[in-house]
Amino acid sequence: MTTALTVGAEAAADEKAPTIAPPFVIGGTLFAIFLVLLFVTSSYTNLGRRHEATDEHADPHRQHPNKHDRHVGSSSH
Repeated sequence: MTTALTVGAEAAADEKAPTIAPPFVIGGTLFAIFLVLLFVTSSYTNLGRRHEATDEHADPHRQHPNKHDRHVGSSSH
């Protein structure tokens, strides 16, 4: 118990580590960075809406063909 008190007293006497800037400046900078990342992410939302969705054609020469297409478009069946 004496050791714990001694360690606690020594830790309380230590100075805090210096930071680059005050906490509100660091928080504001991180907020601005995340806003820029949000803008970049939201600018790509229209990529899925450029063209109308179309079904993929059944290609019998694919390495791993789709087994669930009921052989649509293949001449072997």
